[in-house]
Amino acid sequence: MVTTTLPDFKSHCIQLLDQAARQVLPDEAGVQIELLRPKLADHGDYSSNLAMKLARRLRRNPLELAKALIGALPDSSCVEKADVAGGGFINFFLKKTAKQQFLHAVLQAGDSFGHSRLGAGKTIQIEFVSANPTGPLHVGHGRGAAFGASLANIMTAAGYAVTREFYVNDAGRQMDILTLSTWLRYLDLCGLSFSFPANAYRGQYVADMASEIYQAQGDRYAHRSDATIRQLTEISASTTIDSEDERLDRLITAAKSILDQDYADLHNFVLTEQLADCRNDLMEFGVEFETWFSEQSLFDSGMVARAVQLLDDKKLLYRQDGALWFRSTDFGDEKDRVVQRENGLYTYFASDIAYHLSKYERGFDYLLNIWGADHHGYIPRVKGAIEALSLDPGRLEIALVQFAVLYRDGKKVSMSTRSGEFVTLRQLRQEVGNDAARFFYVLRKSDQHLDFDLDLAKSQSNDNPVYYVQYAHARICSVLGQWGGAEDILARAETELLTDPAELVLLQKMIDFTDTIEAAAKERAPHLIAFFLRELAGEFHSYYNSTRFLVEDESLKITRLALISAVRQILSKGLTLLGVTAPREM
Repeated sequence: MVTTTLPDFKSHCIQLLDQAARQVLPDEAGVQIELLRPKLADHGDYSSNLAMKLARRLRRNPLELAKALIGALPDSSCVEKADVAGGGFINFFLKKTAKQQFLHAVLQAGDSFGHSRLGAGKTIQIEFVSANPTGPLHVGHGRGAAFGASLANIMTAAGYAVTREFYVNDAGRQMDILTLSTWLRYLDLCGLSFSFPANAYRGQYVADMASEIYQAQGDRYAHRSDATIRQLTEISASTTIDSEDERLDRLITAAKSILDQDYADLHNFVLTEQLADCRNDLMEFGVEFETWFSEQSLFDSGMVARAVQLLDDKKLLYRQDGALWFRSTDFGDEKDRVVQRENGLYTYFASDIAYHLSKYERGFDYLLNIWGADHHGYIPRVKGAIEALSLDPGRLEIALVQFAVLYRDGKKVSMSTRSGEFVTLRQLRQEVGNDAARFFYVLRKSDQHLDFDLDLAKSQSNDNPVYYVQYAHARICSVLGQWGGAEDILARAETELLTDPAELVLLQKMIDFTDTIEAAAKERAPHLIAFFLRELAGEFHSYYNSTRFLVEDESLKITRLALISAVRQILSKGLTLLGVTAPREM
């Protein structure tokens, strides 16, 4: 990888405007200056509302102030001119030669082009997916996986040291429900049939695990005593149990009593099976983690007990009705929360407190949790617990991911997790492919609902955004393949030959790439990369349709090939950030 210093035109314009402001308004020295890319080319390459912002505070005419600032701008080797537009916007126009020469910097930078030092090496842990290992990942998990993995790539490119973490919920009631569900299906195979709870896990994967156990162990776990049969029959048929959840809990208690040490074997088996399936599914989806953190380890290490004790030492716990409560209302929550039940068992919230304590103690500069939108109400209590432990809640950020809704033939695809009638991530990937799934998942802001059009994702048309972007990459590869020359020849490109408006637009898009990555990192917004790629692909397709590349003029040919080679390089980089392949042929 070649390391090169890239010109930063945006920062350069900010420095020019800062120097002008210090001269015109010495009392406002150091004022924050922001530049935006205007939507219209007539408004220049960068635009600032500094004069309008200062004029309100200083009670001056914004147009006059803008003209004064422009008059004080130092000379620049890359800015052609600056003018005033609208109510006082200051617009900068880059020199054509500056844009043209930028092409060489792009090619020299290679795969590192677009990277920045925004993060300055700060460490950030991104925790995402973290699905209960109680069944296959569904399409909702897929959106969180695509968002988290893409954002981690973007943060890395922006200069952060990223750790990807999956929190394995391998303790607690849901794993007990899965263990019971599998055991009851296993008993069916052993000739012992009981009424299957409506709120147990009912998917085919449960029956498959039961069959695997039966084939390997025979009736080892059947425990065919009359007492066992009577106990399970009575619980299943009882009409005096208040709720189905209570019935389920009684069946779990009975299973633990009947199976004794064998219960741990079954629990470990179903956990291992589902966690392995989850790992493989995510790996095939291009999503990998540096750390798989076990919830059970928090109990085994005493971290949960220690976290609760720390809160108790601060007089932030109290007993009521036999349970231990955290005074979370003191920290902005709507009500206090139980951390230990009257039976002595810790709650999910208690283990979550311990988990976040562990995160802080591991020393990350920043923490980012990516949660499903249904966890919105959970944020205040977690933040409150962090504050209660005298930790800095500002280091923790929580991004919410809305559910993805699938549509086929214009109709919504229904799904239900507990019944087993859900569309899995694996099924989605098999239908539309990894690339379409990854790209479509990040086409909207994470906190916006996503309508996933399966028919569009499978289509080979310009309306399909991932196809449109990949086709641009493949087209460029085809042109370069027809040329057949060595890519180092492109370093000889005479960039002053790039005078066509379409060529200058492509150069400006290249200049914008690093800013786009930084914006995506700052805003936690991978969709900005997807939008950028669609726009770049659109500009290239227009250029391709109007331009010949393999012309007789050798200098012009090499220069145009260098330009589209740089476009290919950026398309490939952007797609890689989103976990999407960049095919050479389509």
